Parts: sequence; structure tokens; C-alpha cells
Amino acid sequence: MTSTPSRPGFAAALLRRKPVEQIEEAPDAGSGLARTLSLRQLTAIGVGGIIGAGIFSLAGQVANETAGPAVLISFLVAGVASAAAAFSYAEFAGLIPRAGSAYTYGYVVLGELVGWLIGWDLLLEYTAIVAVVAIGISGYFNDLLGFLGVSLPEWMLGAPGTESDGVPPGTHKVDLFAMLLCLLIAWILNRGMRNAARTETALVYLKVAVVLLVVVVGAFHIDAGNYSPFAPFGIAGIFTGAATVFFAVFGYDAMSTAAEESQDSQRHMPKAILWSLAISMVLYVLACLVLTGMVDYTRIDSEAAFSSAFADIGLPLVGLVVAVGAILGILTVLFTFLMGATRVGYAMSRDGLLPEWFGRTSEKHQVPNRITWVLGVAAALIAGFLPIGEAAELTNIGILLAFVVVCIAVVVLRYRRPDLPRSFRCPGMPVVPIIGVIFSLWLITFLDPVTWLRFAAWFLVGLVVYLAYGRRRSRLARATPDQDGP
Repeated sequence: MTSTPSRPGFAAALLRRKPVEQIEEAPDAGSGLARTLSLRQLTAIGVGGIIGAGIFSLAGQVANETAGPAVLISFLVAGVASAAAAFSYAEFAGLIPRAGSAYTYGYVVLGELVGWLIGWDLLLEYTAIVAVVAIGISGYFNDLLGFLGVSLPEWMLGAPGTESDGVPPGTHKVDLFAMLLCLLIAWILNRGMRNAARTETALVYLKVAVVLLVVVVGAFHIDAGNYSPFAPFGIAGIFTGAATVFFAVFGYDAMSTAAEESQDSQRHMPKAILWSLAISMVLYVLACLVLTGMVDYTRIDSEAAFSSAFADIGLPLVGLVVAVGAILGILTVLFTFLMGATRVGYAMSRDGLLPEWFGRTSEKHQVPNRITWVLGVAAALIAGFLPIGEAAELTNIGILLAFVVVCIAVVVLRYRRPDLPRSFRCPGMPVVPIIGVIFSLWLITFLDPVTWLRFAAWFLVGLVVYLAYGRRRSRLARATPDQDGP
């Protein structure tokens, strides 16, 4: 009698890993996604994801409420942590050129449960980032309307709990414009990646031009006295600010979810990750110097920082141009992160951890249209009913944990499988990834306890979903019981 292999135990099932060779050999024809993105477009998507509400909205909020002129240091601290993680992402992007980013990397190296939790985490974090950015654009839109002498009902220009003099007590508020933006981006993504990427690239060029305009014009109106006191909230304020603006110095991770849509992902992905972060950090540093030099930090507008700053120094037309550029340019962040969320959901569905219904792609446009609409509606609801500060903090804890997982995984895989061909190698192994882990964990400690509670609740829901569905329905669970990864 032939014996049947026994199924793995409960713990072994949670630790089963996706074989890296299986990923490398997966045929493009079966992926359902079209390979259309060039290196230039990938880099533009990365820059588009990094530069956005962080520079046009959060920089002002953090300077005004948390760090003062030392917001510059907050960005640099967050940038160091992000750069350490970026090297790790670059190595994985060249080695595992498949959709899913940190979810796929965690699944391959650390096992199914870790992969699931990171994927579940990214679904919330990326979707929340889309909401945060939409709220930021809404602030500039309101500022632009005010300049043109147009006023909309106050109840539709802010989330519940936001202050507004024009709204009677007890009136229900909703950020309607932010909600419509989220749905618009979902529609654009569903029109196909080729056309969406062209639109994204054009808007990125426009956004960089606006930032350069801010830097060049603003540099002539800097008052050195505005830099004193430089750190009015102390060291704690600087690092709290770093934890808040952290989501403004990543975006390359969401871009890496599009690996299956790159023309040559093994060569182009690592380059696009590093180039996009380097370009963005230079622009962030210059913009923060100009903003806090033009206006005293106590008078910086938390929602429309740059357009208001130029109005304060007597250049309202420049402020108008910045407001228009911000509205159009920040759309690229919505694109990058909603795309990232949908590709993570698509990869999880393809692996059987989510129902296959979510991973179905459009035959005409070759994009995962169902998960795109689901997450687009979810982002719209968050944008409509959460203030920007609460929504921003909701994004950061999960992304920081994803960075921790990727930095750990790149070290583990380097020593477990040194033979695998890598088109890019993270330098300073294992020191650089360890720096990424330490910085990410450190920044997490500065987040509000309420953020921890919301995140824990989301993780608990995810664990229940995995145990009830994914653990038995994943492709690895339905494969041979003794299948294991690298």
C-alpha cells in the first residue's frame, strides 16, 4: 500500500514559504498584467508616490504643530530610515520581479503568516495614504476657490471633527471633494496601465516644476529670523515629526508592486527605487528650508502651507500657481498608492489568500478592476470622514512594520540562499538593513497610542480572516504537503 504524506502541522502550515524558483519561472502570459512600464515611467511613478501631500500639506502641519523649522531634520531622519529600507527593497525587486512588493518578499522568506499579515497591513496602509493625500488636495482646492472668490458650503470641505467657523454646532461634515478624487483615480487606473502611466509621468514633471518654482521664488523672500527658535518643540518634537512625515519619504515600495508591469523589472526596478528616493529627498530639503524661512512656523497654514505662505508675503499669484500645481501634482500620489494597494490585493488573491474574485483582471485593459474599485471606495470613505492628522498616523505604523520585515528578510535570504542571482545587492550587509530595522522600530514608538489600537484591531481582524479562510485556501495549502520555500 502506498502511504499518503501527512499534512503539515498547524505551526508548519503558518511557516510554509513560496518557492523563489517558482516565482522566477512564473510565465508572463498567466499573470494577467501587461508589461508596459519603462525605467523613466517607473522612476516617475516612484517620485510621484514620494512627493505629494508630504511636501504640500504635512510639511506645514508638522512645522506648525510639532517640529518648527526643525521639520527639515524630521524629513532627514525619516529619509535615513527610508534609504536603509530602499536598498533592501532594491535587492528584492531585482531578485523577485513579481507583484506584491513586501507581501511577496515576506511570503518567500519568512512564511505564509508573515506574508499574509504584511499584505493585510499594506491593504490598509496604502488605502489610507490615498485618503490622506486626497484630504491634502482638498485643502489646496478650498484655498484656490477662496482666491477666486468662490465659496462652497463648509459642511462639504472637511471631515467630522475639523474646525470650521462657518458650520453650526451639530452639523454633519464630510470632505466631499476628497472622496470624489479617490473615485476618480480608481476610474483612471481601470482604464489601463499604459495610458495611466503616461498621465502620471506628465503630472510628475508638472509637480517637480512647481516645487522648483517654490524653491527659486521663495529663496528671495527668506528671513533668517524665522529659523529661530529652530527646534521649539525639542528633540521629541523632531522625532515625532519624523514619524508623522515618514509616509512622505516612501512611495518606491508601492511602485515596486508594479514589477510585473515593467518591461525589464530585474534591471529597472532597483534603479527606479533608488533614483526616485534621491530626487525626492533633495526637493524635500530645499522646500522645507524655503517654507520655514519665508513664514514664521506659528503662522504656517497646516492644510495649504505654500500657497498661504506666498499670499502672506504679498505674492498671491505665485500662491495661486502653487495651489493649482499642488492639486494636479499630488494626484500622482493617489495614483501610485492606489495602484500599490490593488497590486498587493491582486497578488494575495492569485495566491489564494483572498477570494479569486478580487484578483480577476479586465480582458480589455489587463488590470485588476474589481479590487481597484473596492479599495477606491474604501479610500473615499476614509477621506470623507477622518481628519488628515488621524488618517496620516494610521498609515505610518503599518508601513514601518513592512520596512522591518523587508529589511530582516533581505538579510535572511542573503545568508540562506547566497547562490540566487541578484541584479542589485544591498550594500553594507547586514549593517544597512539593521539600520533600517532600528530606525523603523524607533519611529513607531513616537506614534499616538490610538494609532496602535486601530492597527492592533486591524491586525486581529486579519488574523481571524487568515485562520478562517487563507490558511486552508492558499495555493500552497492545496499543493503538495511537503512543499517548502528557499
